[in-house]
Amino acid sequence: MSLRSVVLLSSGLDSTVNFCKALRETEVVLSLTFDYGQRSAVSEISAAAKISEKYGINHRIIRLDWLKEMTLTSLVNRSLDIPKLSPAHLDNREITLKSAAEVWVPNRNGVFIHIAAAIAEVMRVEFIVVGFNAEEAKTFPDNSQEFIDRVNQSLEFSTLTKPKVICYTASFNKKEIVQLGRELNAPFELMWSCYEAGEKMCGKCESCLRFMRAISDENRANKIYK
Repeated sequence: MSLRSVVLLSSGLDSTVNFCKALRETEVVLSLTFDYGQRSAVSEISAAAKISEKYGINHRIIRLDWLKEMTLTSLVNRSLDIPKLSPAHLDNREITLKSAAEVWVPNRNGVFIHIAAAIAEVMRVEFIVVGFNAEEAKTFPDNSQEFIDRVNQSLEFSTLTKPKVICYTASFNKKEIVQLGRELNAPFELMWSCYEAGEKMCGKCESCLRFMRAISDENRANKIYK
């Protein structure tokens, strides 16, 4: 009998590639997308629904209005501007730390994982699959393998069935995740890796820039972006 998983699917590069890898390695029983008032919520939910439907996986949206109400940074607060970077800024730690602080959502990944853990416990699912990467872990500590390890320690106490958080790309940079995605035939055309919502990704926020840098095929990038 194969091990089963619940996948946190925001529809971005990291979560979608991990979703596709989980389809190979486990029986994916559910994908979860969280609406916490983020600017890109409509686009994320739509893309995640299409990705889930493509592979015949049940998709559930969880609203977190209380998280929206307490988040003061620009990812949720529309009175503030999303930081716009240039490609040259992506390896500047001072600039990216500032950018990360400006889009930070309080304990976001911790909240997501513990909600998923409750669902996994009820469904008797062994794994919770998340989409993290080593590149952004430098400025977002809740993207790191250390964070995963610590969360798994807490789940030993907070659940009876002890589901385990796993990430297939925690040690990867974005380019390596793109390469894995190509090997898995991941649906790049359905992904939404942008802090904004709209018909097309903005191509200017840090999330877009990291995605664009990771994709070496400029012709493909030109089809995705404005």
